[in-house]
Amino acid sequence: MAARDDILTRAQIDDALAGLPDWRYRLGGLVTVYKTPTAASALELIAAVGRVAEDMDHHPDLDWRYNRVFIRFSSHDVGGEVTTRDTRAAASVSEAASAAGGEAQPGLYRSVDIGIDTADAAAISEVWRVALGYRKGRFGDLVDPYGRGPGVWFQETPTPNDNRLHLDVHRSKAESATVLEKTAATGALMNSDHAPNWVVVTDAQGNRLCLCTEEGQGPDIAGSEGN
Repeated sequence: MAARDDILTRAQIDDALAGLPDWRYRLGGLVTVYKTPTAASALELIAAVGRVAEDMDHHPDLDWRYNRVFIRFSSHDVGGEVTTRDTRAAASVSEAASAAGGEAQPGLYRSVDIGIDTADAAAISEVWRVALGYRKGRFGDLVDPYGRGPGVWFQETPTPNDNRLHLDVHRSKAESATVLEKTAATGALMNSDHAPNWVVVTDAQGNRLCLCTEEGQGPDIAGSEGN
């Protein structure tokens, strides 16, 4: 079990990731995707990850899609942050993936949150939490305890947007340029005032989404969860 003083700062996470090229930082966790030659070899990799998890008594969120395995490590016992247990586990999984013929494709790992504009988050958050079966997260947001549904966070503002709900699509900065270019090519309005942290995209009917990166996020960065 990790202690609060085991939580890594964003600078420490970045230092660790310099030696973990297969992995990216994402909203309190380390994430990656491995592509294997076949579905059978993906199952072999999953078994290897399971052995690592049991040996270290630290278990990831894992999703299998044919010959790709999506993996996320986070220390839930300290509120969903990155600790040294996560970096050690990520290093061990990278070794197992290499032995299984896995190819790292971390750019495929994207996360989606729902942002809600509101003048009073406390007045509505419990409705969303109960209806979704979620729990409270790191910064007053709501998270699926099983890691399957999108997160929900509340953007408090005295002037909520007419379209109060928007999506935050999180990708790694290293892989974000292509998506930004392709989205701009659709004719959407692109507001890059806060880039590279996030770019606000507005479609022709006024609906918004944000294309976000890990910049400006971390346990030691105030307000890192929203935009």
